[in-house]
Amino acid sequence: MVLDLPDLYALLPDAVFPQAPDAARLIHGVNTLELASGTDLCFAEGPEQTAAVQESRAGAVLVPERFPDLSGPLLIRSPTPRRSFFRIAELFAPGPALSGVHHSAVIDPSAVLGEAVAVGPRAVIAAGVQVGDRCTIGAGSYLGPGVTLGSDCRIEPNVTILRDCHLGDRCIVHSGAVLGGDGFGFDWDGSGHRKVPQLGRVVIEDDVDIGCNSCVDRATLGETRIRRGTKVDNLVQIAHNTDIGAHVILVSQAGVAGSSSLGTGAVVAGQVAISDHVNVGAGARVGGQSGVTKDVPAGATVFGTPARPIRDTLRELAALSQLPTLVKQLKSQTQELARLRERLAALEQDKFG
Repeated sequence: MVLDLPDLYALLPDAVFPQAPDAARLIHGVNTLELASGTDLCFAEGPEQTAAVQESRAGAVLVPERFPDLSGPLLIRSPTPRRSFFRIAELFAPGPALSGVHHSAVIDPSAVLGEAVAVGPRAVIAAGVQVGDRCTIGAGSYLGPGVTLGSDCRIEPNVTILRDCHLGDRCIVHSGAVLGGDGFGFDWDGSGHRKVPQLGRVVIEDDVDIGCNSCVDRATLGETRIRRGTKVDNLVQIAHNTDIGAHVILVSQAGVAGSSSLGTGAVVAGQVAISDHVNVGAGARVGGQSGVTKDVPAGATVFGTPARPIRDTLRELAALSQLPTLVKQLKSQTQELARLRERLAALEQDKFG
């Protein structure tokens, strides 16, 4: 992929280009300001990056509309430089590494593959599976009985999708993820933990991205559902019967316990633990390493363990940071009080002695 300036004009209609640009300038790739070469496109988001842009060897840099004029790289002014940059970067992303069905793949005769489906080495596709058009199934992946994939899905190597899971269109599941494993359900019968059958399924809607080594458990009964556009980072645990709303962000090592729900657009930061049967409202934000033990209202920002409004938590943390000083002051005041008592006792002894 090589882009010239007319290509960039067409791709970035809202951008403002220099009046007399170098017409021979070509863009062969994208990079950071620090590592760019003369054929790379970069971006900067504010004037605090002026020095970095000036020193960069980049061929062109997307900058905000009011960015300072510089004599270095070609500056292309955009109202949204980051968004414009990634629009171009998509063109340089590598295409599918697979094509066709590898001879070592194991595909049940009852499975139905759409047009232009690619299946990698040693992948296994079980009975009753339906795979939509233009999907790729990576090496060593497993699609269990009754799994269905919409069109344009990408299943990376070594993904496990167990029985009766359903994925919509344009889903991406990264390596090591497991969809449809049993939910963690046990009942104490007086002598041991008896396993509760996990008979439900997992439903994942369109445009969902699930990161490496994440797990989405099947429902005990009914379904575990992840709604359209949600993005799940690596190492996330989503338990049985949860309902993850549309366009939710779940960051690495977060865990959502059974029968909880997250509203549309909620953001859950890294290492957050959400208890079972908890509702996190639409647009709510949960700070990193928080423990959510009760419902979070829509639009709220919470932090801490237990999670509570962030202003309250920060105020408490600020007070806590003063604790060593307060302890010293209390110790000093206690010693001073003891001396005053001793002096008062001595005065009383002299007066009434």
